[in-house]
Amino acid sequence: MDQAGKYIADAVLGIDTLWGGDVMCPSGTGRFIADSWFSDEPLPAAYTHPAAARLRECGGVSGKNVDREAAELYLRAVNLPEAIAGIRKEARTMDRLRGAYLDGLALSVEVMQDLALEVLGKGDPVPYARAVEASTAKPPQPSQPEAKRERVAELLGRAGYASSDAASLLQAVDAWRNDRVSPMASVRALGAAVIAHFDDLSEKNLLRYLPSELAHVPRANISFLPIKDAWFSGSMNYIGRVRNADGTPQYEATYEINASLRISYPEFEQLVSHEVVPGHVTTFAYLQDLYIRRKAEFEATVLTMNTRAATLFEGIANNAILIAHGVTEVEQLPDEDIQIGVLLALLQDDAKNQSSYMTWGEQRPQNEVAATLRRDFLVTEERADKLSGAWGRHPLLGRMYLPAYRSGTEKIAELRRTYPAERVLPAIYGCNGLVDIETVDLVLKG
Repeated sequence: MDQAGKYIADAVLGIDTLWGGDVMCPSGTGRFIADSWFSDEPLPAAYTHPAAARLRECGGVSGKNVDREAAELYLRAVNLPEAIAGIRKEARTMDRLRGAYLDGLALSVEVMQDLALEVLGKGDPVPYARAVEASTAKPPQPSQPEAKRERVAELLGRAGYASSDAASLLQAVDAWRNDRVSPMASVRALGAAVIAHFDDLSEKNLLRYLPSELAHVPRANISFLPIKDAWFSGSMNYIGRVRNADGTPQYEATYEINASLRISYPEFEQLVSHEVVPGHVTTFAYLQDLYIRRKAEFEATVLTMNTRAATLFEGIANNAILIAHGVTEVEQLPDEDIQIGVLLALLQDDAKNQSSYMTWGEQRPQNEVAATLRRDFLVTEERADKLSGAWGRHPLLGRMYLPAYRSGTEKIAELRRTYPAERVLPAIYGCNGLVDIETVDLVLKG
């Protein structure tokens, strides 16, 4: 690992540890900010220092009972400002694309550090706009769900679920969902069938636009693991550490899904395309292969939430079902039930942004936010509660991650409408160099 890699490792795993994450934990219940560590490089002091284990054990600064002494010990032992400054210093010596990517990473990590200090009472409150811009490269703005909601009402009416106002539309959506509920008890078999479907579509409509060297990479080596009473609906955990006898990766991942989740089959299809193929698992597997073949640098192996790269990844994942079908618009999907499912999923991600905006930008109470998400974005009661509560009011996720979904989705959709597939798809999947939601323009605009 070179000096830039050492700074990146300490900064990312330092912030991850400060917030209670453990990148080596195979489960999403133990992971947090750092999404992956598959480089085979030794773990840095930011992870291995004795103070780190104590901080992870208590859940970091966002745990229910913050161990302030452990946090103080860790902050004295691991010099996060030095690591962040080191990333910026190294970025100035690099080519334009990589340097800009690392500048964006340093900016995001610095804001996550300042948010942690805010929680500890050791720093000034972080302005909401600063947090949103660090992760999305755009200022905060409310969601605009009207067009999607009207289209859902139109499609539901054609499917026999008529509505005349907001209340009856919610009833129609709930009835449509109830008639199409996916059996979570059989999620492994169901997931395997849907994954195979989207893998076949991806081979037809994605792979032909990418470098031929990626053809051998498994796009969906994932196991579905139902878990009870999770605080999240699901968690994709890219592991990438198992090796074949010849030393090549197996590109493995898991998806932990809430066993009590009620989701319609069309929404489950969108979920699989988002989380697996050609969404997150495919994206991460391609980046791992690019790293193995020395086409990507170390930062491609320690992918990080709440960053501009994460916004890009969410944008790819939310457009993944369109990529798989080789279309750019929801109305071009082959079945109106699928269109409804995708629109409801996109409304849910609009709701994530709205939860963030109302909670942190407008200081609205949770009950008001939950009611708005349910009424205007057609989410389930369970989703409205979690997005307005555990997610929306989280001091980090609520301000930096929830806006990423909508922002990334709109940007990737715009790029796919603007550029031909043979240009945009290699660019967003990292084949021309690792990019984020802002630096992808450097590749596409030359």
